[in-house]
Amino acid sequence: MAGVVEDLKSRVEGGDGISVIRGDLRWRKWNGIEYNTGLSAKNVGSKELSMNVATIPPSGVAFAHIHVDFEVMLYILHGRVRHEYGPGCKTVVENSAGDFIFIEPGIPHEVFNLSDTEPVVAVVARSSAEEWDNIITYDRNAAANA
Repeated sequence: MAGVVEDLKSRVEGGDGISVIRGDLRWRKWNGIEYNTGLSAKNVGSKELSMNVATIPPSGVAFAHIHVDFEVMLYILHGRVRHEYGPGCKTVVENSAGDFIFIEPGIPHEVFNLSDTEPVVAVVARSSAEEWDNIITYDRNAAANA
């Protein structure tokens, strides 16, 4: 992790009260999602927030997971996405560009890009400065059979 943190810090300008990261190419991946360099405890010393831009490739899936003890807000910039969420991920909501989404802590969810040709691009803000460090996988099949 030390190499990743150093790379994240190398992209930051300023740091004397205002830190800036210029437009950046996607370069990190987690759970089927590509991320631009964003702001977090890992590079600007944030204590309570993190934010970046996430891209789900065409037909991509962010497999079922749970955010432990932090809230997430998303703003869809481009594309169409479906969240399957709740116990067994049986509840469904679809969103498209211009929609805001709020995900409460502890809610299991799986995210699907609805297009075979276009990516989904979203601004992601978290009430955790650690980005996705406090996320656990969720076995939607085991939950559905319980």
